[in-house]
Amino acid sequence: MGNWRTKVFLWIGLPAIAVIGLVFGAQDLVPSYQAQGGKGTAGTFTAQREDCGRRSCSWYGDWQAADGSKTRTDVILYDEPDSLKQGDSVEAVDTGARNGVYTKGGGASTFYLTLALSLAGLAAAIGFVFFLIRQFTRRRQPQSQQQQQPA
Repeated sequence: MGNWRTKVFLWIGLPAIAVIGLVFGAQDLVPSYQAQGGKGTAGTFTAQREDCGRRSCSWYGDWQAADGSKTRTDVILYDEPDSLKQGDSVEAVDTGARNGVYTKGGGASTFYLTLALSLAGLAAAIGFVFFLIRQFTRRRQPQSQQQQQPA
């Protein structure tokens, strides 16, 4: 493990991937699963603005429950239809995702993305724990045993 890039990845990269994957992915995993299963509070999303990055665009707007009991403003619409334009309204469900609501009948692609992110975070966390265990058990061995073991 003499390569500095490997050390940076093991000490900084793995914990960063673990935190990002577990914090951000796991928070939306259950809501996205519920949406792709058709669960949640039914309502209407009205598109107000489109934000585009390098590779994709996302629609933001307001969502109101069908029974008028709940409103969310400036939320993202996950799994939006390609034909969506500013001012359009579509059926959407609120499943408790922290930043948005899901198109009715959608949620599958977002679910798989959050699942992959969560699994990557979990794998990185497990890998980092094994790396730490190996580091600390190597340091406890007498110097003569460390030299005899192949790297």
